[in-house]
Amino acid sequence: MKSRVSYNQNEYALGLPGDDIELCKLGIIGFPSDDNSSYLRGAANAPPLVREAFFSASSNLWSESGTDLGQPHIFFDAGDVTATAGREIMTVIEESIGTLLAHSLRPLSLGGDHSITYPILRALSKRYPSLSLLYLDAHPDLYDEFNGNKYSHACSCARIMEEKLVKRLVQVGIRTTNGHQREQAARFGVEICEMKDWRDNLEFGFDTPIYISIDLDGLDPAYAPGVSHREPGGLSTRQVINLIHKVNQPIVGADIVEFNPRRDLHGITAMVCAKLLKEISVKILEGD
Repeated sequence: MKSRVSYNQNEYALGLPGDDIELCKLGIIGFPSDDNSSYLRGAANAPPLVREAFFSASSNLWSESGTDLGQPHIFFDAGDVTATAGREIMTVIEESIGTLLAHSLRPLSLGGDHSITYPILRALSKRYPSLSLLYLDAHPDLYDEFNGNKYSHACSCARIMEEKLVKRLVQVGIRTTNGHQREQAARFGVEICEMKDWRDNLEFGFDTPIYISIDLDGLDPAYAPGVSHREPGGLSTRQVINLIHKVNQPIVGADIVEFNPRRDLHGITAMVCAKLLKEISVKILEGD
């Protein structure tokens, strides 16, 4: 199926002008969609602001482990992909990720709301039939349907597990689970680390390649105020970074979602997104 993605590097893309997609390792792609948000709109505005923060002169492109991400042939920026509302969004996202994978790029997706993770994993599961999902969020997103929408951002994990797109789902930062979602977690065998049980020395011992999905509201709103669903009592930025550093298997891709710039304060959350994107990028490169 022909891709609907236009691969034009934007002003924030790294590497030499006209960098060849075949030489790059990581594909940055934005999905500016919040049609499946259940409370507030605004996450669709996030991808350009995450890029701006990532390449901002206020910081540099060296990771904490000492890797310079400013070298040529690391990132290929596929730009932002738009689609009409409804089911077509899921199809376009799946096709777009498939195109990145066809070019041997590890996808780094910028949301948008958390509904994008389901079609991303539909594409990834075709290449990685044995895959684990590390899911950082305040919410388990296990509703069978939410407000009549089975593709709501509150249903992502239910769709993922129904289709057996991953072998293992580990959720971290959860602090809003209700009765229905507890039943769903038991039904699908989801491993939930609720915030009340968090310890800094937790390790999950994965034995398959890993996809990481980070919902910004998994962090405490003191660290990431720019989200639609502020839920106190969450992870610190340091705890999330340490969790990324401790991943013990290759990372095949990641997404950062639910950043709502309309709710941000002084660009704080945008810079948190940039920091997480930097550390995930290096962790992916280390696993190659």
